[in-house]
Amino acid sequence: MRILVTGANGYIGMRLLPQLLEQGHEVICAVRNKNRFTSNEELKEKVEIVELDFLKDHKAPEKIKDIDVAYYLIHSMTASTKDFDKQEAEAAKNFNKMMAETSVNQVIYLSGIINEEKLSKHLKSRKAVEEILYKGKFHLTVLRAAIIVGSGSSSFEIIRDLCEKLPVMVTPKWVKTKSQPIAIRNIIQFLTGVIGNEKCYDKSFDVGGPDVLTYQEMMEQYAEVRGLKIWIIGVPFMSPKLSSYWLYFVTSTSYKLAQNLVDSMSVEVITSDTRLQELLNIDLIPYKEAIKLAFYKIEQNEVISSWKDSLSSGRFRKELNKYVQIPKYGCLQDKKSVKVDDPEETLERVWAIGGLNGWYYGNWLWKVRGYLDKLAGGVGLRRGRTNPNKINAGDSLDFWRVLLADKEEKRLLLFAEMKVPGEAWLEFKIDDKNVLHQNATFRPKGLLGRAYWYAMYPFHFFIFEGMINRIAKGGKKT
Repeated sequence: MRILVTGANGYIGMRLLPQLLEQGHEVICAVRNKNRFTSNEELKEKVEIVELDFLKDHKAPEKIKDIDVAYYLIHSMTASTKDFDKQEAEAAKNFNKMMAETSVNQVIYLSGIINEEKLSKHLKSRKAVEEILYKGKFHLTVLRAAIIVGSGSSSFEIIRDLCEKLPVMVTPKWVKTKSQPIAIRNIIQFLTGVIGNEKCYDKSFDVGGPDVLTYQEMMEQYAEVRGLKIWIIGVPFMSPKLSSYWLYFVTSTSYKLAQNLVDSMSVEVITSDTRLQELLNIDLIPYKEAIKLAFYKIEQNEVISSWKDSLSSGRFRKELNKYVQIPKYGCLQDKKSVKVDDPEETLERVWAIGGLNGWYYGNWLWKVRGYLDKLAGGVGLRRGRTNPNKINAGDSLDFWRVLLADKEEKRLLLFAEMKVPGEAWLEFKIDDKNVLHQNATFRPKGLLGRAYWYAMYPFHFFIFEGMINRIAKGGKKT
């Protein structure tokens, strides 16, 4: 079949694509920016790519008119605490208009379990999108899932952060809320199993794992699998706002996502619906086994996608292409260059920068800057990086966003997502004379921006000088 996957470079989309190709389908990937699509050249050659923004576009491009099935994997929960529901509704309406111009027969939508009258804003929005899609001129199949457990999923990474970093936790009352976590492998089985299945047309199914657990039990079982000792102390007086700040400072989540997650965590998401599991004959993976499978991927450096690589995981909201050209005027710069003996080895060090590898020089100062950024409401350093030695345009890299990662040009360009009074770029490039260039560019916003740059200049001088020398020559990181 010819299949359109919207949100193709998202967490679910990137897990789904290899399975669709393995099953012999023709796949069209709809993304807002094709430059952010995977750097996996083998995968790129096997799919078609089309740029679409469902908040703006209404007309179906020629490339997607001849399709049989479409996956609707679009959501905006992390983008805004105020109007993400309006954005999701608008995108769904535009999707329906676009699909009316195509030959699509079935649309598959991944939603959230809705089994309570009083829903969070997040689940209300998912329900509203479902109702909009049911008005489309196609057969709709809806899969409603709870927490998805897999390497790189937001829920898994938050539980991981909490358990790995806090042996003693004082927790709000939502840790007693029940949920039904499901392994990402099972989700992909369900998503592919309903393709073209007429018994699934115009129906909504709840899908959950075999275990019904509270959030506290999920953390305790995670700790058991990892061999950790944790103590959880529940308190009834922690407000939703305080809970959001608690998640924000302890985990790698953004504050806006933390707010929406806390809102959702007060709602039970469990189900007794086993219709689809029985119809597709799927064996559900227990929660502990799902954690083990996730860590197998992490340890093998095979994490395909992560929620943190979404643009909305930071403060960056605009198209990447607008920032690839570094401005020349009205900017302050710190430029350094060093001749390198082995450009290939140097390039590998550039490509491994950040995350657990650190920044090669003055790592404790980078950590302090990360803590200060968190206190100011920024993303801090906790996002790390998805893969220790691979970088794609659009990836998060600590408190930077990757704008360009071109190994042939030997150039890496980062844009700052930390809280600064202006805009900042950090560029690494090795020229044809084997000279490594490291350029930090700052476009200040007003007098405060200039004051910030000059106040930080003494630190920049030592950090940037040490960093380029360590990258060029190797040696022990500090």
